[in-house]
Amino acid sequence: MYHNRPITDFLSKDRKVISIEFFPPKNEVGGKLILKTAAEIKAIMKPDFVSITYGAGGTTRDTTAQYARLLKDDYEFQVMPHLTCVGSSRDEILEILKGFQDDGFCNIMALRGDPPIGETEFKPHPDGLPYASDLVKLIRDNFSGFSLGVAGYPEKHPESSDIETDLDNLVHKVNQGASFITTQLFFENKRYFEFVENCHKRNINIPIIPGLLPVLSLKQIRRFCDFCKAELPKELESKLEACGDDAEAVKEVGVEWAYNQIKEMLENGAPGFHLYILNRSDSAISLIKALTKDGIIESRS
Repeated sequence: MYHNRPITDFLSKDRKVISIEFFPPKNEVGGKLILKTAAEIKAIMKPDFVSITYGAGGTTRDTTAQYARLLKDDYEFQVMPHLTCVGSSRDEILEILKGFQDDGFCNIMALRGDPPIGETEFKPHPDGLPYASDLVKLIRDNFSGFSLGVAGYPEKHPESSDIETDLDNLVHKVNQGASFITTQLFFENKRYFEFVENCHKRNINIPIIPGLLPVLSLKQIRRFCDFCKAELPKELESKLEACGDDAEAVKEVGVEWAYNQIKEMLENGAPGFHLYILNRSDSAISLIKALTKDGIIESRS
């Protein structure tokens, strides 16, 4: 069994951190795709760690654990499984955490989670946890070995009344014992820089990793931005519209935009970057090759 290392080990080094996010497959075809993508990424680049999400309403709990083990043991990635509060009691969450610990994981992305599909309001389990901050505290109170990631929202959480309230909630979440923050996707770097500045004003001094999505589809990214209330810049939208149905041209626009985002952020102190790749390797590999060729990041081969 391959044992992981705390992500804080990588964040404490001078080298910029690169991470990749997978989501658990829904069927056999999806299962083959995620493993094919993992193999392609491993062959070309070596991310410092990868994460794997937890479906809406906790629907993928077993699949998340299954593919987290595969990515760790078969591909020897440093893996951070996501864990949410949705649909589980405190005892069930502790049981899941004990399983992750026994399987050699030492990193957890602690999230409240989204409501089950078809529901618009989050309702905690009667014996469960209402907030991600409660999950962080539960882990810290019962386990000593986990490095804990939490989510940050440069354009505020969709359910927050305003940015100040959202930042206050983040302070509480961090104070419960978070190790680092990974942001929701965004396309305007000023959002990230403003977010980091606001965090520092509130004495949040843990690493803040920007989360980026190289665009693969205009329709898809419009849907994502609507769901998470992220701004889709007019310039990017216009470039994508000009591509029409040319998927390769759309990918090139998405890679170029993400490249420019990453270059500027790394030059201005970001600790690295996290890529939402939607279980596809092509954009991530093109992006990493370009960044390496231009000396913006060190070679990961």
